[in-house]
Amino acid sequence: MKSKNNDNTLTNENEEKVERKINKQKIIGVMLISLVIIATIIVYVVYRTNETVRKYFDENILQKNISENNLNKILLEDYDKSHIFAYGDKILILKSNVLEQYNSSAKKELELSVEINTPLSSISEGYFMLAEKGASKVYMIENSKIKWAKELEGNISKIKVNSSGYSAAILSGTAYKSVIVLFDQSGNELLKTYLANTTVIDVDISTDGKYLSFAEVNISGALVQSNVKIISIEKAKNKQTNENEYEYEYTYNADAGKLILGIQYQKNNNLVCVYDDEIDVIQDNQNSKLLDFYTEKATFESIELDNAVTRTIEQNEGIFDTQTIIKTMNTTTKKENTYKFQGITKELYTCEDKIAINLGTEVHFIDTRGLLIKKYTSSQEIRKIVLSGKIAGIVYRDKIEIVKL
Repeated sequence: MKSKNNDNTLTNENEEKVERKINKQKIIGVMLISLVIIATIIVYVVYRTNETVRKYFDENILQKNISENNLNKILLEDYDKSHIFAYGDKILILKSNVLEQYNSSAKKELELSVEINTPLSSISEGYFMLAEKGASKVYMIENSKIKWAKELEGNISKIKVNSSGYSAAILSGTAYKSVIVLFDQSGNELLKTYLANTTVIDVDISTDGKYLSFAEVNISGALVQSNVKIISIEKAKNKQTNENEYEYEYTYNADAGKLILGIQYQKNNNLVCVYDDEIDVIQDNQNSKLLDFYTEKATFESIELDNAVTRTIEQNEGIFDTQTIIKTMNTTTKKENTYKFQGITKELYTCEDKIAINLGTEVHFIDTRGLLIKKYTSSQEIRKIVLSGKIAGIVYRDKIEIVKL
């Protein structure tokens, strides 16, 4: 008969064996997970740094190539009378004062009546601002519903909405050369500034809703004078000078002869400014140069991205052989990413962190990291592209093909 001590010894030995077995299984599991992580990192690094490997993965493993007639499509009538937009994950078509909304499956979801024939538009996340060019009517659409509509005093030349629903309109045809009107999310007028001697080229509102900025030009002198001015919205609501001008938080006067083309607040609250010869950024009321077009001549450039600017550089390698490089620079870190392809860019579109390059019968969709999202090929010439951060519409005379991004 076994003693209790012997039974206890056997029990302890069995428990130690089970524990060693469990510990061994844990070690093997951790090692396997570590190997998978290391292998994933290696594959990702090789994918990012080796163009040949990346191209093979994109085409054969990730299946990023798509083609015409294999996607959901919206049949299009009266192309010349239709105005097409990408809004979130929807495609909108404006025709005969009716705005039709389609989802990514090409199904019509709703119609909105708007008194707009020649539209100006600005889209930011869930907000879609729509106005009649050269007239006074303006609408704000939020989440597919008309939130507010107004008749403004003057002719609308440009509009802008930010991701918080604050919006602005530039007006002409009044006693002043330019008038800027700022609205809150409900369409209430927050401020109005009058400019007697300069023409406003562009306007934007910071993502946090604290600042209104505008770009103006004065052509009364021998050389054009471009300025960028920033207004504190909170201060402006409480104080206004007798000349109907608000105190400026910051003013940047560009060198004489430089022509400003546009401004864009990005999500990091950097104010990016594009001129005819360079791209600048205003951070913490300091202006600095980002890119110089004299150093590298760009065929296209865009500042309409979340946290970056992009441009296309063409390199002729032969009579019929051109390589194009898409260079995208982060406006905070100044880090630059590149994407290369053979061909010539016909049009460049940007939205949020997405870039679409139209080559005529081929479209490359990439992100600001320089990585391919989708490559679309067509048997016929593409008319135009509409782009959001989630969806793209490839527009032909008789249809719109929908690409999910």
